[in-house]
Amino acid sequence: MTESAPGSPAPKDEDAIVLRAAEVTKVYAMGEVEVHALRGVSLDLHAGELMVLLGASGSGKSTLLNLIGGLDTPTDGHIYYREQELTAASDRELTRYRRENVGFIFQFYNLIPSLTARENVALVTELVDEPMTPEEALDRVGLADRMDHFPSQLSGGEQQRVAIARAVAKRPAVLLCDEPTGALDYKTGVKVLDVIARINAELGTTTAIITHNVPVGAMAERVVTLSDGQLASDVRNDSPVPATELRW
Repeated sequence: MTESAPGSPAPKDEDAIVLRAAEVTKVYAMGEVEVHALRGVSLDLHAGELMVLLGASGSGKSTLLNLIGGLDTPTDGHIYYREQELTAASDRELTRYRRENVGFIFQFYNLIPSLTARENVALVTELVDEPMTPEEALDRVGLADRMDHFPSQLSGGEQQRVAIARAVAKRPAVLLCDEPTGALDYKTGVKVLDVIARINAELGTTTAIITHNVPVGAMAERVVTLSDGQLASDVRNDSPVPATELRW
């Protein structure tokens, strides 16, 4: 691995910065106490890269993901998606940004229990102009034979793969994964990470995986570490390993 200056590692395409956080600060008011979740973080995400964002609980990982995903706004600093400044966007513009450009995968699957896997994915495909079909999305995550099963008929790993299919069916430019294996056992977690890596490779989707699990960083082209709301390191991994070879 080779370390570079924060915010400027050697990218796949130097001109293809998809997301940029510039001196971003986030402060939460907890009664009379101010909690500094992020302290001047600057970070670029490049087209097609697979990045793992590491850090202990409370380091600011999820806060940063929520900000670049348009789910929250910073207290100070700027966030850009390509040429659009998200920090200057209206609520309607942020909603459109999330709907058209970002896929989210969370620790918990958030599937609708009364809908089949196919129907859960179809909810998203109806929101964008040129989506995959639910069948194609589910086939990409290895669930072609489980499309008509309800969440209660699927294992935890299968439910997470439905959630991945739902996230990628709209062909997002950015895929943000917040502890996607946090509720899974090791073997199932590796399968889910392998699916995410394949989606990144096949679709060229800029992908960020947030985790506290340090060994997961070995699968990424780039590993960023946050500590106490600050960027602690930004390291380029010249020899990423397949997710199937991860051990923890």
